[in-house]
Amino acid sequence: MTDRSIAHAIAAMGTGLGPDTLVQCRALFDAEQSALAAAVPALACDLAYGPDARHRLDLYGTPDGTPKPVVMFVHGGGFVQGDKGDTGWANAAVGRMAAQHGWIGAVINYRLAPDHGWPAGSQDVAAAIAFLKDNVAHHGGDPARIIVIGTSAGAIHIAGYLRLVPEHAAQIRGAVLLSGLYGYTPIDARDERYYGAAATYPDKAPLEAVATTRLPLLVAAAQYDPDRFQAEFIGLCNDRRARHGTMPRAVIMTGHNHYTMAMHLGTSDTRLADEIAAFIEDLS
Repeated sequence: MTDRSIAHAIAAMGTGLGPDTLVQCRALFDAEQSALAAAVPALACDLAYGPDARHRLDLYGTPDGTPKPVVMFVHGGGFVQGDKGDTGWANAAVGRMAAQHGWIGAVINYRLAPDHGWPAGSQDVAAAIAFLKDNVAHHGGDPARIIVIGTSAGAIHIAGYLRLVPEHAAQIRGAVLLSGLYGYTPIDARDERYYGAAATYPDKAPLEAVATTRLPLLVAAAQYDPDRFQAEFIGLCNDRRARHGTMPRAVIMTGHNHYTMAMHLGTSDTRLADEIAAFIEDLS
């Protein structure tokens, strides 16, 4: 399929979420992503960054003697599901995209709700970053140039990490937040599986941290994200404009939805990958 035909197919799906839509989205990219998976094997698999069985990460890239930027990806899944590529190419594709660009990609698993509630996901992001700081040099990465990317729940966990670790700017160089929720809209009942009672959400949401951080950010939303995610994107952009005097670095991905925002990275549609590459280049 061409990029244009894929965009038309995504537009026809609308803004809804659900397992049937997810299957349709994966089918759009399966041939290209399967080829990428065959061409870019993992550099290291199931490295333990903590004591839980979910505390595992995979690395992608080719060490060449020169320390490379490290791009750590945190998957989505509504707080309750998802994996680093153990069940297919999804999510692992972001690590492979990093390898394509000459970086070291790291794709993590983290603990899931409802067994592990707030702030477990953000704690796991912090633990994975600490592990990379200590170990990624052995795999060709530069521990002084770690950039984190998260989509959906993954973006929320990264935003929560910014709140959890006030000194985050000493740990990472920048963050890319794709289709996240930060506290500008009311909590959805499904998200109580992670956050707990809705009444506690304002005290747990990462809004203040993501709005005030001086860490370089790249924020993105999809044209066909559900309305709440679009409202959160606009809310964060407007809040940072009011607080900092400028808009944050931001992208609206036309022709994509909530699932395909990260799922397409590594394919012939390089628009978002190019934005990420330019963001990383500007951090150097």
